[in-house]
Amino acid sequence: MKTAVIFYSYEGNSVLIAGIIKACIKADIYEIKTIDTKKRNGFAKIAWGVCQVFMNKKPALQDLSVDIDSYDLIILGTPVWAGSPAPAIGSFLNKTKISGKKIALFCCHGGGKGKVFSKLKNLLPGNTFAEEIDFIYPAKNKDINELKQKIDQWLKLL
Repeated sequence: MKTAVIFYSYEGNSVLIAGIIKACIKADIYEIKTIDTKKRNGFAKIAWGVCQVFMNKKPALQDLSVDIDSYDLIILGTPVWAGSPAPAIGSFLNKTKISGKKIALFCCHGGGKGKVFSKLKNLLPGNTFAEEIDFIYPAKNKDINELKQKIDQWLKLL
């Protein structure tokens, strides 16, 4: 089964998970990147992110060429912003048609995944959904083997 891991990462958590997935199953990975590369910290980051979500912003993206039709399984990953997928994921899904695919979902968060998975599924009608998995600040996890084991068990379910 040919697999693509498509993700957005703001603080390095989703990129870590995507890299482990790639190593486990030899998937192709594609990182969604915004044109605005300014990193915000502390309260400014939270206020900016919440504003992005609640105002339904769709940030401009850097070019990302992925031939969705050439993949059997799409693994989509996002950080959780105010209980939702990061707005960059919405931008990507608005301009990229994904239909008739098997899709697995992962998210990274600081303590609550909110409704991120149901919101992602609403953005991806016409697909079959496999498993979901969430991670709490995986980049802060000191035991990389623990992360690898969790991901490996999840991938076996796909």
